[in-house]
Amino acid sequence: MRSVQAPKALVMVRPHQFHANTETAADNAFQTPDAPDGRAAARALAEFDALIEGLREAGVTVHVFEDDGTRDTPDSVFPNNWFSTHSGGHIAIYPMFAPSRRRERRWDVIEMLKRDYRVQDVVDYSGLEQDGLALEGTGAMVLDHIDRVAYTVKSNRADPVILERFCTHFNFEPMAFEATDMRGNAVYHTNVLMAVGTDFAMICLDMITDPARRQEIQNRLEDSGRDVIALSEAQIGEFAGNAMELQGQDGLLLAISSQALASLEAAQVSRIEKCARLLPLHVPTIETAGGSVRCMMAGIHLSPRTGR
Repeated sequence: MRSVQAPKALVMVRPHQFHANTETAADNAFQTPDAPDGRAAARALAEFDALIEGLREAGVTVHVFEDDGTRDTPDSVFPNNWFSTHSGGHIAIYPMFAPSRRRERRWDVIEMLKRDYRVQDVVDYSGLEQDGLALEGTGAMVLDHIDRVAYTVKSNRADPVILERFCTHFNFEPMAFEATDMRGNAVYHTNVLMAVGTDFAMICLDMITDPARRQEIQNRLEDSGRDVIALSEAQIGEFAGNAMELQGQDGLLLAISSQALASLEAAQVSRIEKCARLLPLHVPTIETAGGSVRCMMAGIHLSPRTGR
């Protein structure tokens, strides 16, 4: 049975010139420096290609676009930040916080979506960058496509005015909150903190600073009928929250990095496996850029055109 939460097709970008982005390091505590041997790009490509193979073997459709590095886009492997797609034929294009990330937007992706899927309209918020505003897509927002909730950590990458505008246009309820790590660093993207599947959610509630808001979010997730799996801050540091539910040929999958999966306790794994088959993917080099498996996947929530 299909779930509106779990896409069966993705857009992904092969990063030919991968390296850590110094421009975004100031507010992304998950980034680590490039290895001194200078082979990060080659390792990232190998990890990417193995990941694509694993997804396709599981029955997920992947549209791969090449980034040859001519535009100096070190984070292009994370396309979920600059656009999202929505049932009913809608696409959103987002304003990005860092100038280097604004160069990731590419219209050949949008044209492919229009050609192969039913697209009714494209809502482009990117002009708001000129006002110093940003809302970095499904990094900044974790979307519950079933109950229509946009869970959003407050940050310079998630402007509240654009969030309200997006939620009005796309029929989501905003649930914004503050979250920090034990060192007091603000969480830069919501999708490192939590993942929402069809029948379960994974979240580090302890990182939500306001106890009342923490309880509200827990209640909202539980009221949706989901099994709420509590993650520790240490597990968040291993990217356990940066996972994505997908529709495979044999049912629901949870795409998660091998590092993240290794951090989970047996009881947590058991609860996930009641809802979805785990699909571990090995991306340690790509994770040095501050994102993991979820960040790499731009889900396609559009209806394919007949015959495609």
